[in-house]
Amino acid sequence: MSAPTGDHRRLGDFTTDARVLLIAAIAVVVASAGVIAGIVLLQLIRLATNLAYFGRFSFADIDLGQLSLGPSSVLIPVIGALIIGLMARFGSEKIRGHGIPEAIEAILLGRSRLDAKVAVLKPLSSAISIGSGGPFGAEGPIIMTGGAIGSLIAQALPVSDDERKALLVAGAAAGMTTVFGTPIAAIMLAVELLLFEWRPRSFIPVAVAAIIAEVERTALGMPAILFPFGGEMAPSAAGLGGWISIGIAAGLLSGLLTQLVYACEDGFQKLPIHWMWWPMIGGLVVGLGGLIDSRALGVGYANIASMLNGETIATAAILLLAVKAVIWSVALGSGTSGGVLAPLLIMGGAMGASLSGFLPEATPGFWALLAMAATMGGTMRAPLTATFFAVELTGNTHVLLPLITACAAAHATTVLLMKRSILTEKIARRGHHIVREYRVDPFALTRVSDVMTRAVETVPASMTLHGAASFLTNPKTRHPSFPVVDDEDRVLGLIDPPSVLAWRRAGKHRRTTLRELLEGTKITVVYPDEYLEAVADKLNTANVAHLPVISRSDAKLVGYIGWRDLMAVRAKLRAEEHQRSSFIPLLGRRGPSGLPSREAEL
Repeated sequence: MSAPTGDHRRLGDFTTDARVLLIAAIAVVVASAGVIAGIVLLQLIRLATNLAYFGRFSFADIDLGQLSLGPSSVLIPVIGALIIGLMARFGSEKIRGHGIPEAIEAILLGRSRLDAKVAVLKPLSSAISIGSGGPFGAEGPIIMTGGAIGSLIAQALPVSDDERKALLVAGAAAGMTTVFGTPIAAIMLAVELLLFEWRPRSFIPVAVAAIIAEVERTALGMPAILFPFGGEMAPSAAGLGGWISIGIAAGLLSGLLTQLVYACEDGFQKLPIHWMWWPMIGGLVVGLGGLIDSRALGVGYANIASMLNGETIATAAILLLAVKAVIWSVALGSGTSGGVLAPLLIMGGAMGASLSGFLPEATPGFWALLAMAATMGGTMRAPLTATFFAVELTGNTHVLLPLITACAAAHATTVLLMKRSILTEKIARRGHHIVREYRVDPFALTRVSDVMTRAVETVPASMTLHGAASFLTNPKTRHPSFPVVDDEDRVLGLIDPPSVLAWRRAGKHRRTTLRELLEGTKITVVYPDEYLEAVADKLNTANVAHLPVISRSDAKLVGYIGWRDLMAVRAKLRAEEHQRSSFIPLLGRRGPSGLPSREAEL
């Protein structure tokens, strides 16, 4: 094997440098702030619940599902929704919704900048929403709040946009870890949903923040495992069929819930009143739903524990699923503030509990757990996050295989049925398209020698300015630019019509040779073993369409490369993809509607 040459000596697997240690150190501060924000949010929810339903100033934990509610309780969610509408109208509109799409939008489109209003108003509005009976979880709001804290700290420091993004996501991961005690799932959420890259420069600070948050919340005496579960199911053919079946069912439920939420949002958009009043209508539906089944109100953690313990019968599970789905969809569609993770766990778990009698025999609560994770993973298009989230919530590593099977089945179902997830649909409706597929850039895998033109047409350095002008304007000349070479085939520079025109305007004599004109000119060159990623940067920096390729050993011209050669690499990939899709025309490609494309059939 030949020894590495040129760029091969300095190129590594990653581009991260020692500055990541500084960002990681800042992430420690962000994590501590995120822990404080998470604790404050949880306390605010308890306080708001006590004030709303008992009129007392207390931080006692209350299960709304155990309350006997009267007709007057319908007004509680309505009043809470009115307050939220006023906060959104006169405070910040960014507090509307469940928080994660707003965080994604800030990362991709807002240079990872969030203002202080969000850090204050988001947890406050969410506490009012959940405390007044809103069927939401605390995770979306704390992700938004923790992200805002990380962004604010980063904005006060001389960091780049990418470093600010890492700190924003670090705050979000710390907040999620504080609320649920799931640091691994928080890191996976960052990778699958928020970072939009896979680099040590962002992964390391996020991991540091999640780890520090877990250490700090443990030191404060917060529960390590929220929903202990010891059940399991040995792998078998029947079991595998059940895992896949519950995953497919969860995927179908995910699609239904997503469509229901945005159908409600479309309905609110048609109302002839200001959006500030929409949450009140959603609050009315929440209040009425609470009269039917009070277990559907609030975060509903007691429901999760009951289903995992196998204490929820099928009829009760179906009622909970129906009521929770309706009030959650309407309330979320109305633009109130709240999260989606806990509701998805409850609705998925209710479906699993209702279907458990038709599935292979397993430990009580097993099918509910799989359905919880699969519904979350399918709806958010984050199967790894959902898998680790379920493991960390229950402290049970023995269910990893069934969990990843169900989550993968749900993920496959939703990806094939829907173009976008519940998180990205909102962003798409604002006119922005997001691609969540990560892959290596073909420019980073292709060398110059693979695509360069080897038979290069050149002009001699002895050619005069007049000769160059005549040559370039000759109808038989096929290219817009040419390398200028000396007698030893070494490149002195490039000529094109703009450069010739510039020399003529500068008063250069028509008999001046190109050697004289190019003397002292800085030449940008590339080498055969360079990758196209670096070539693209050089073309952009030099502001030219072509560059000469020279040998590293003797600096002689060996080729020529331009933008068209780079684009040919992408065209080749598209052609290969078309060949793959044409193998099974009906299943290979999808049109704008998400259905098989007619073009693929022709």
